[in-house]
Amino acid sequence: MRLFLWLLALMAAAIGIAVTARFNPGNVVLFYPPHRIDLSLNLFVLLMAALFGFLYLIVGAVRSTLQMPARVAAYRQRKRERDGNKGLRDALKALFEGRFGHAEKAALRASELPENAGVAALIGARAAHRMRQNQRRDNWLAKIADDGAMKTARLMTMTELLVDDHQPEAALEAVRELSASGTRHIHALQWSLKAQQQAKNWPEVLRLVRSLDKHKALHPALSARLRELAYNDLLSDRAHDAESLRRVWSTIPTADRVKPYVACRAAAAMNERGLHDEARVVAEEALGANWDERVVRAYRDAAAPAGSAALLAQIEHCERWVHERPADAELALTLGSLCLKQKLWGKAQRHLEQALSEAGDPRMVREAHLKLAQLHEALQQPEEAASHYRQCALATIL
Repeated sequence: MRLFLWLLALMAAAIGIAVTARFNPGNVVLFYPPHRIDLSLNLFVLLMAALFGFLYLIVGAVRSTLQMPARVAAYRQRKRERDGNKGLRDALKALFEGRFGHAEKAALRASELPENAGVAALIGARAAHRMRQNQRRDNWLAKIADDGAMKTARLMTMTELLVDDHQPEAALEAVRELSASGTRHIHALQWSLKAQQQAKNWPEVLRLVRSLDKHKALHPALSARLRELAYNDLLSDRAHDAESLRRVWSTIPTADRVKPYVACRAAAAMNERGLHDEARVVAEEALGANWDERVVRAYRDAAAPAGSAALLAQIEHCERWVHERPADAELALTLGSLCLKQKLWGKAQRHLEQALSEAGDPRMVREAHLKLAQLHEALQQPEEAASHYRQCALATIL
């Protein structure tokens, strides 16, 4: 339709010009003494149009010649941009495909374009790291050390790669530099947690776990496992004496104190340092919140001296728990052991035999036989004591 309208307009213009030229009697006279040139007006107009076209072409040619260097430079710049962007796309594709050698080569091409240099360096560093070329990885990262726009990306990449390379101190230095710049986000905290875990800086691990839990950035199972590892290391440190262990325990939040893996480790550590009163309190609070056999064993190991009011209180606690859990073998063994220490022979024998009949763990079988042997020995029953000693030895061998 558009072509038809153009043809129609051209035909109309041609007809108009032809009609106008046919009935145009005007002429043009050019004087240049002693010369005179007479031209019809139509010819003059035609010559002016031809002259204008010629001059237009001459000016266009000169202008194009003068603009040629800029056009060549622009063409080369566009070619560099196309090649650089293609290299960047190829580098990303090869990195995700796991072809790290190709990714690094493509990143080298992409880095020739200044706008892509920062991202290309990060890709090249990751590719070199995957190929265990640490020197090349560091060289890539050094290229953008002065690029303020890439600072956060560079430090995050450094942290991730150094943690993966098991260099926690260097990774933590990058994290500190990142924090100094005012940048703190969840991903940075997660990598900082991994670095602190590798460095075995357990107090900081606990702090980061609590912070990430507030943002729901850790799976509950992973959070619980990290807390368990941290508390286990803090409470199992052989360098702690009784006073320093008390200080460590005072820093643990109340919500964590009643968790079984914390309570059993704390009670065991307190028992090792003679803090049996504190161990009993820890175990009782934990068992009141969450029942766990490990805490029951620690409670048994924290038995008070024979004849003391504390031992009687322990027995009362266990008897109350037995009413709630009559089939608990660990609890029966604990109550029997406490009654044996208090010389309540009948109760001791009944609960120890119950523990022996319900025990499924060889450790419990050995301990029940040993306690029964001690009981019969105290009752001057050498044959029964010897029988239980033999059973204890057999259970140890098996």
